[in-house]
Amino acid sequence: MATYLGTHGSRIQNYTTNPDNPNEGEVWYNATDNVLKFNAQNVTTVGSWRTGGSLNTARPQIGALGTQTAGLFFGGALPPPQTAITESYNGSAFSEVNDLNTARRIAAGAGIATAGLGIAGYAAPGNQAVVESWNGTNWTEIADINTARYWGKASGTDYTSVLFSGGYVTAVSGLTESWNGSAWTEVNDMNTGRQIGGKAGASNTSAMVFGGVAPGDSALTETWNGTNWTEVADLNTARSAGAGFGITTSDAVMSGGENPVTANVETWNGSAWTETTNMSIAKASFDGTGTGSLGVVAGGYDAPGSPTAVSEEWVGAGAAVGAWSTGTSINTARYGGAASGIYTAALLAGGEHTAKVALTESWNGTNWTEVNDLNLARVLLGSSSNAPYTASLAFGGAGPSPTQAQTELWNGTNWTEVNALNTGRRQVSGIGISTAALATNGYTTTALNLNESWNGTNWTETTDLNTSKTYRVGAGTQTAGIVAGGLPTGGNTETWNGSNWTEVNDMTTGRYAHGGGGTQTALLVYGGDPVTAKTEDWDGASWTEVADLNTARALYGQGTGTTTNNLCIAGNIPGSAVTTVEEWSLPSVSTKTISTD
Repeated sequence: MATYLGTHGSRIQNYTTNPDNPNEGEVWYNATDNVLKFNAQNVTTVGSWRTGGSLNTARPQIGALGTQTAGLFFGGALPPPQTAITESYNGSAFSEVNDLNTARRIAAGAGIATAGLGIAGYAAPGNQAVVESWNGTNWTEIADINTARYWGKASGTDYTSVLFSGGYVTAVSGLTESWNGSAWTEVNDMNTGRQIGGKAGASNTSAMVFGGVAPGDSALTETWNGTNWTEVADLNTARSAGAGFGITTSDAVMSGGENPVTANVETWNGSAWTETTNMSIAKASFDGTGTGSLGVVAGGYDAPGSPTAVSEEWVGAGAAVGAWSTGTSINTARYGGAASGIYTAALLAGGEHTAKVALTESWNGTNWTEVNDLNLARVLLGSSSNAPYTASLAFGGAGPSPTQAQTELWNGTNWTEVNALNTGRRQVSGIGISTAALATNGYTTTALNLNESWNGTNWTETTDLNTSKTYRVGAGTQTAGIVAGGLPTGGNTETWNGSNWTEVNDMTTGRYAHGGGGTQTALLVYGGDPVTAKTEDWDGASWTEVADLNTARALYGQGTGTTTNNLCIAGNIPGSAVTTVEEWSLPSVSTKTISTD
């Protein structure tokens, strides 16, 4: 059988321009531009921070261990004058768990969230040598370190292989002790004794410390090879009381600290420190844990000197980047329709262009097809936003009456009228599926905070939202929902647990009439009024701005999908409704040119 290599003498194919839908990593020759090109995944070139969940108890001088999505923060300075409080972190929220046996502050942590160590620290009236092990449920006292001290640092991800170094005894110390799972052994001291520094490393044979007080604020960095400490390149900014994290001696992060209180961040690549993206707030006397690519810091005190509960999550350079691309247009321009389904199988019903329509279009991942109409033409209606495109619910809106209550059920072929909302309204948001949905907020003669629950047969009024709004995005399920934004213009976000609504962190950009799709813990929103192209991602704790739409627009609800793949369907660009669709992909790829320089 003939091959491209056999026919043309090369594995690289020749195209007049570019191939259709090239694969990631595919290389080709563009004969028009006379260059080699390839498709590559888009990634970040620098790291970034986003706000995480807040500690239940704000406090400085806290200890930490674990990973970004399974961390443990314990102890700290809380009158009188230290605490035993322990909180676990799941990547979005903190939960209080069983306390330390010995309340203390300025302790060090090592290990993972199911097998960790809380080491030494200070508990009035003096230094502590106590060590406690954490098994995922309880703390248990085990063998003490040899020399009681505080403000030391621990490195290690394995409970049986930990290095504890530096701290304050009666003065700043360079003492180093190694843990083998059963006993502590004194090993060679650091070259420069210090306290309140940063740390990284995976075990008692591979560790590093940086910064700290020695006795003044220091920029010194030392690495440990299992036998000796070696001085390497200094931090760019001398500091103490910052949070260091990382599990290798070639990939570490130093964040915040004092000299004075700062938000400054530096990353280590194995040979040098580089200043990078600052934290959102300046703070000191906090702790962090995780890898050089995925870390979390929490606690401490801010620049005015107040204890803080804020956590921030770090994502290092090389993270996948999402992007919008041009998709297949719908057949009829409109805005304010009801969308449901997923990226490759969606439904759009109703809406308005020059008049209200009953039109319904179905998307199969390739084409939009007109299918059977709604029974009632209307605009600004809600839908069971997370329903499959073969079983969707449409309700409320503005039709012959400015506030409709009609509900229709789609079975994959036809719409059927079912029991109506208790309160007719337009600009209503929808959550859930066709047999278990919520109709939230909306407008009659004023913005509403009403919430109705659908059980597959009837609507029942249930707990109201905290804020009266219209034109919101809703997503999730009947027992785990979320709404965001809305009019009056704002970024207000609320989550639903099946019984009550809770206000959580606001969107960065307040807006209404936007599009979106996802779940309670992973939501993408985009576009909206005031007319914008901005896109934001919600991770269950905070919002982060990501890549903009190619064309700014107000969607009025016409969006569906997830934070990985989403459809921005038509909408209104100032002056008219449009048919254009944009598709969100994470990760995304782009075509790059191979330089011949």
